Amino acid sequence: MGDRWQVEVDRSLCIGSGMCVNAAAEGFRLDSARQSHPVSPETDADEEVLAAAEGCPVEAISIVMRGSGEPVFPPEE
Repeated sequence: MGDRWQVEVDRSLCIGSGMCVNAAAEGFRLDSARQSHPVSPETDADEEVLAAAEGCPVEAISIVMRGSGEPVFPPEE
């Protein structure tokens, strides 16, 4: 079994650019207020979801390893 991630969007930071939806259409949706949210907060590790987090212009998306809480994105400095 592969890695599982917990994906969160900080809605106080989200500007509704839609870049996450463009990068990972199966992973994110915009609601009626144009705020992003993950389709499923828990997901298998996915390169498109990671690309969406990395491409977010305001770094509103965070990903941690399910279970351990180890950061995937943004990485610990």
